[in-house]
Amino acid sequence: HYLATGKLACVYMQNSGQGNAVNPLASLADPDVYSIPMLLVIGWRGMPGVHDEPQHVKQGKITLGLMKTLGIPAEVLPETTAKACACVKRLLKLAVKESRPVAIVIKKGLFDEYKLKNKEADIAKEKREVVIEKILKKLPRNAVIVSTTGMISREVYETRVRLGMGHEKDFLTVGSMGHASQIALGIAKAQPKRPVVCLDGDGASIMQMGNMAIVGQSGCKNLTHIVLNNSAHDSVGGQPTVGGKINLARIARACGYRLTSGEDAESPLFVEIKVAKGARADLGRPKEAPQVNKKLFMKTLGA
Repeated sequence: HYLATGKLACVYMQNSGQGNAVNPLASLADPDVYSIPMLLVIGWRGMPGVHDEPQHVKQGKITLGLMKTLGIPAEVLPETTAKACACVKRLLKLAVKESRPVAIVIKKGLFDEYKLKNKEADIAKEKREVVIEKILKKLPRNAVIVSTTGMISREVYETRVRLGMGHEKDFLTVGSMGHASQIALGIAKAQPKRPVVCLDGDGASIMQMGNMAIVGQSGCKNLTHIVLNNSAHDSVGGQPTVGGKINLARIARACGYRLTSGEDAESPLFVEIKVAKGARADLGRPKEAPQVNKKLFMKTLGA
C-alpha cells in the first residue's frame, strides 16, 4: 500500500502474530532496509497479571520487549478516547517523519465484541463439535489425534469427557497456529504403522499453507489431514477467512494428497468438512497443563 500510494497502512494482529511478523519487520520494513512506515495494531493476549490461555503466557510477557528489540516505537493504547487519539496521532507522526513501523498495543477487552455475520448460511451445516464426535467414534483403537489450536482442541477435549474417554491419544496443540499438520507428520513418519489424524481449521491451514506441500509429498499414507472449514477465525472473535472462497481439496490434490480412502497411493489422505461457525458459550478448556498432556501422549506412543 505504501509503495503504491506513499501513505502508510495499518496492520492488525494478535500478539501471537508478532512471531510471524518478525522476519518482514526486521528484514524488509526496518529503517536499515526499505524503511517502510506502517502502524501495527497488536492485541495483547497474555498480558502479565491477566489470566489467559497457556499459549499466550510467554508471548504476553515479551510483547512490549519484542517491539523494543526490533527498534519499533510502541505504546499501550490508553482507555480514554482523548488519550487514545493523542497516542495514535503521536505514533503516526513519528512513523511518517522517520519512515518506520510503529505500534500500538491493545489490552484485552478494550474493543467491542465482534458480531458474527452471515449466520443464515450456516443453517444447513453441522456444528463442528458434532462432526468431531462422529470422527472420534469412528477412529481405529490405535489412532492418535493432533488437533489445532483454539476451539477445535477444546472441543476434542470436551467430547472425550462427554464420551467417557481419556485424553492420552490426543495432542492438543496450543499456540503454533498452522503447524498441527507438521506435528502430525513427524509422528506419522516415526510410527508408520499407527493411524495419525490431524484435525485442522481453515484459518490455521491457510496461515501456513506451505505445510500442505510438505505433507502432501511425504508419502505418509498413515496420515489423515482433516480440515474443519467454517470460513472463520472462531477463536479470536469469528472474523472471516477466505476458507469459503478457495478450493482446499484441489490445493491438497495439487500438493500430492489423495482425496478418497479408496485411492491406491502412497500419500496422506485429505478431507475437508464444511461446518457451521461459532461454538458453545459454555465450552470448557483442558484442565490439565500442556506438560501433562504431552507426557500422557508420549506414553501412548511408547516414547
